[in-house]
Amino acid sequence: MSKYDIIVLGSGPGGYVTAIRASQLGFKTAIIEKESLGGVCLNWGCIPTKALLKSAEVFNYLKHAEDYGLILEKADKDFGAVVKRSRDVADGMSKGVQFLMKKNKIDVIAGFGKLKSGKKIEVKDHDGKTTDYEAKHIIVATGARSRELENLKQDGKKVIGYREAMTLKEQPESMIVVGSGAIGVEFAHFYNAMGTEVTVVEFLPNLVPLEDEEISKQFERSIKKAGIKVMTNSSVESVDVSGKKVKATVKTKKGEEILEADIVLSAVGIKTNIENIGLEELGIKTEREKIVVDEWYKTNVDGIYAIGDVVAGPALAHVASAEGITCVEKIAGIHVEPIDYGNIPGCTYASPEIASVGMTEKQAKDAGYELKIGKFPFSASGKAKAAGTPDGFVKVIFDAKYGEWLGCHMIGAGVTDMIAEAVLGRKLETTGHEVLKAIHPHPTMSEAVMEAVAAAYDEVIHL
Repeated sequence: MSKYDIIVLGSGPGGYVTAIRASQLGFKTAIIEKESLGGVCLNWGCIPTKALLKSAEVFNYLKHAEDYGLILEKADKDFGAVVKRSRDVADGMSKGVQFLMKKNKIDVIAGFGKLKSGKKIEVKDHDGKTTDYEAKHIIVATGARSRELENLKQDGKKVIGYREAMTLKEQPESMIVVGSGAIGVEFAHFYNAMGTEVTVVEFLPNLVPLEDEEISKQFERSIKKAGIKVMTNSSVESVDVSGKKVKATVKTKKGEEILEADIVLSAVGIKTNIENIGLEELGIKTEREKIVVDEWYKTNVDGIYAIGDVVAGPALAHVASAEGITCVEKIAGIHVEPIDYGNIPGCTYASPEIASVGMTEKQAKDAGYELKIGKFPFSASGKAKAAGTPDGFVKVIFDAKYGEWLGCHMIGAGVTDMIAEAVLGRKLETTGHEVLKAIHPHPTMSEAVMEAVAAAYDEVIHL
């Protein structure tokens, strides 16, 4: 039996990062993967969707060439080529992870892993052969998949999840997107930009419901302007796939309405991959489909840990990576701090982009803070106007008493790259005054952060 110091079950952005850090720290490490190195994020999520969205962005620029003083006879697209580019990007990144495994001398074990007593994992390979492996520490990083609703069963053809959405052989003429979280609105934007007629159905009153309410309202205005139909306070009760098109029965405040489309995309959240991996047999505690862990990601069974989407917290790639690094550094005896889940940035890569960290205005008020709030619209930004992307704004929230940066919320072009300033500032306990006095380059989108802070303290220049 092969023995290791650490075995990681799952090779997504949580798993492979964990394995690399473990190897760096001198642990003999193996990683088990049933499909492709890089997991969902790299192969079917974060990376290939960004490739699709880049194609949509370029196509939009071509369609609006005249706005930039350029003449283009006709802008058209090859949908199959757009999809192929996305897959090629994902495949290239997966090969990059393979290289990193070799570079860091990590054994890659292909197959489906199941936990066994005695700190062992049984791996069934693709031929059905089983082999046992043993480790001092086993870290579960099996991630999650698209959640299926009883009344919205996915058949992979007319009712699909995110995997099928990024590999359709033909572009649909019409699509209903159920759910307006990041996955839903990113695909809604992509298909709308490609020319598909898109309707977004959201159960809650606001799109992107986890965001600050002002961000949600701005986003709804922007995507309606782009031609996407929006139905909030609505739910898909049932779908009929018997005909050529899908008929979706949607319950609204005004009553039921039947929508027809070529495809329904279910984007109603994720379900953890914790079935059949031996949790019950070992007595590993779970709650609400999540593995219960302490602040260092230890389960209630000695030597077994869990990170990423399978534990409570934001189901985000960068969170899984951070949790894995924290976990193995703690195992190595390094002094580490628990992750501050109040300072996790969230990003949505639709158009306009959304990025946020910390408290929303409502959360800050509910927590009893007296607030200083500042906003700066990109319509007043020289860089945004020059780039032709004046939609959106930056909103900052400070505690009026001590100047603590409670939250930062952005909507606009490129804001997913800008949010790191707020994350770092909050980590360093930066005050509004310090942000205001840190000179930002002009003209850039980033100076909107400084201007928003200036607005909060009644010192704004360009409004």
